[in-house]
Amino acid sequence: MSTSDAVNLSTCDREPIHIPGSIQPHGCLIACDISLTRIERASANATDIIGYPGNLVGRDAAEVLGEQLLHDLRNAMAATNSASRPALMLDVALGERVFDIAIHHYKSAVIIEFELAPSVGQPLHIAREMIGRISDVTEVERLVQRAGRVVAGVTGYDRVMVYRFEQDGSGKVVSETKRADLESFLGQYFPASDIPQQARTLYLKNTIRVIADSSGSRVPIEPVLDASGEPLDLSFAHLRSVSPIHCEYLRNMGVAASMSISIVLDGSLWGLIACHHYAPRVLPMAQRVAMEVFGEFFSLHLKSLKERQRVAAVAGTREALDRFLILSSHHEDLGALLRQSLQEFSRLLPNDGAGVMFDGRWTGTGATPPDDALPGLLDFVQRVGEGRIWATHSLSQKMPEASAYGDRVSGVLAIPLSQTGSDCLFFFRKELVQTLNWAGNPDKTYEAGPLGDRLTPRKSFAIWKETVKGQAQSWAESEREIAEIVRVAIVEIVLRQNELMAGERRKSEVRQRMLNEELSHRVKNILAVIKSLVTSPQQHKNTLEQYVATLQGRIEALAIAHDQVVRGDGGGILSELLDAELRPYRAKEATIVLEGPAIWLDSRAFSVMALVFHELATNAAKYGALSVPTGTVAVTWEMTATGTCEIRWREQGGPVVTIPSRSGFGSALIDRSVPYDLGGESLIKFDPSGLVAEFRIPPPHVKLTASKVETAKRAAERAPQAENTLAAADPSVLILEDQILIALDLEAMLADERLTRVMTTSSIRQAMAQIETEAPDLAILDINLGQTTSFPVAEELRRKSIPFVFATGYGENAQLPEELAGVPIVHKPYSRNTIVSALTSLLQKR
Repeated sequence: MSTSDAVNLSTCDREPIHIPGSIQPHGCLIACDISLTRIERASANATDIIGYPGNLVGRDAAEVLGEQLLHDLRNAMAATNSASRPALMLDVALGERVFDIAIHHYKSAVIIEFELAPSVGQPLHIAREMIGRISDVTEVERLVQRAGRVVAGVTGYDRVMVYRFEQDGSGKVVSETKRADLESFLGQYFPASDIPQQARTLYLKNTIRVIADSSGSRVPIEPVLDASGEPLDLSFAHLRSVSPIHCEYLRNMGVAASMSISIVLDGSLWGLIACHHYAPRVLPMAQRVAMEVFGEFFSLHLKSLKERQRVAAVAGTREALDRFLILSSHHEDLGALLRQSLQEFSRLLPNDGAGVMFDGRWTGTGATPPDDALPGLLDFVQRVGEGRIWATHSLSQKMPEASAYGDRVSGVLAIPLSQTGSDCLFFFRKELVQTLNWAGNPDKTYEAGPLGDRLTPRKSFAIWKETVKGQAQSWAESEREIAEIVRVAIVEIVLRQNELMAGERRKSEVRQRMLNEELSHRVKNILAVIKSLVTSPQQHKNTLEQYVATLQGRIEALAIAHDQVVRGDGGGILSELLDAELRPYRAKEATIVLEGPAIWLDSRAFSVMALVFHELATNAAKYGALSVPTGTVAVTWEMTATGTCEIRWREQGGPVVTIPSRSGFGSALIDRSVPYDLGGESLIKFDPSGLVAEFRIPPPHVKLTASKVETAKRAAERAPQAENTLAAADPSVLILEDQILIALDLEAMLADERLTRVMTTSSIRQAMAQIETEAPDLAILDINLGQTTSFPVAEELRRKSIPFVFATGYGENAQLPEELAGVPIVHKPYSRNTIVSALTSLLQKR
């Protein structure tokens, strides 16, 4: 007799579900002693499944399993150190059958589970592909949504939901991927009693739970009790049979099979990935292993993103408080500043309303208590808060008179701004049942089982609503942390406002003095450079006018460099410097070519190269390639693997070049400034066909970067895209695609375009059901769907005048029916721009 035969609704929270005395029928189980020598228990179906004649209990394990398999099982069990991670052996031959085997040691027994092994692929490959689909997600909400789609795509379950547990134990469906014809449970809440505590404990111990058939039989384990009167503990067994209460709950919803993946954060159960199927379904052990690995990665990734979200929220709070601090140092009336900043404060925490009481004046925004109730609330908070942060999600339970305005305020978080508590910042939340939005069908009815209609989604939802009446969303620990940061900062401002104002004035004086010193230093440097230019030796044949022109050009080059450095925050872009120096010569017929990546020069390198390029350009205009119409100047540059910038100046088509008889100041500047000032290299070649100059500028004077011109260009290209008609219209889009990975990529492309209504189907039946339920605005149809095509769906869309495009990885233009010959086609693999362009065109035609 099973230990759970007498279970009913009033005793289900005490049901010993870890010792049911039976297993599910899609496998068999044997239990041996610790040394794995003797079989002490076996499921009633073990003889038939293993293929051993006769009763197994009491038999020698080697006789039943064979010496080799028994040896392998002992080795496998020795390699695992925890019952929560049973050793797995896939595709093991036993007699004429091939099994997947799981073995673990728990308490006084070694439990071995056998399941017939279908060919489903390697677990590592499956898990790797699934993890790859979520590893790049950077937002919690998007991670939760994508995880459900990935699990649905790989396992094939009809409905995959992500449950999130609340602080009181109740839960909410926060993500859902389902067949188009199924009712949605998205947004549904259920009470904590729907998942009893002992079930939650097992979800932590055994993170994968599979129910192959909710109407299936229970195979007893014989004997139920051992010689000491103890039942077999199946806490970590995959085949463990299921509570009859839970099976009835599933049957009432029409669910025949299910699977759950536990989401565990910091040792606590955060939620479940719950899968439902409407026909019996066995998930093979290999896929369960993949789901277990995926679930652990998902939990770690979720924890990482939540921590990043918390850190970002704290950082945002500190930034807001820093802004408030700066304002307060120049503001005489702190109360007026608090009231003016209330909107910004209200964005620090999720709330439905906020208010501040300071110096006896109240200012509120959003949902707040009525004015005549404020004195009583303030007195109560001052009394119970004792100068510290005080919060509750059910104000009427703490303060009964607050039930009079419970429809407006149920949750309160109070931040005292003074030791007396008379000044206070408040955040308010409405009653939770007034803010929820369940996507379920209110007219949907469910079949009631022998235990009544409690075990249905709608009844559970009604029970939850009754349970949380008068309650708001609880205040999370991270929100209390932010509130404490706010309290400390504002109290500090209140107590030390005058001191902070004096300190800010002192800081301003120091900054001004440092600015003056830096300005003096830079001016002295510039004057020193100009002095060297003025006193530089000149060729004796130069006239005064030529000397003045040369000096003027060099000073203008310095001015250009200085201007670029100032606008570039201490440096500038190499291409912009070259363009500025060579711009005067572009009006001539000479050709100037500039080519290279976006490279940033620091202020020192920018000033030096400004003079060098000015000398090269001036010499080219006077004597070289820029002095004749047929001449060309090509300047190319690149960044080496060591971080050095190599620049090559090449002149061609000008007068024949000869080596100068003497070296003047300009030649010395070109040849020596880069090695001397920057520690680089210079090489000048006087080729007859044209001057060649090569320079090597080492780090840290140079680095690769995105130039301002390129950044502006990309911004200009993105601006129309951000405002495109597709995103503005936000049409609903139907995707018919039988390859889940391709469908997920397509969903991601449309999500990046901010399209919020995307419906994905994988068969003609699902697509037709979706069109009948909620016709889309646009559609993307994969032509080839395995054994059939999407043409019937295309005909239905044409009948309803819904624009669509075909997608294909083959050259199927010639195979389109004559009536569909004019439909646009996009070819796989398609890019985001291609899809957006095609959908925009459809939208415009419509």
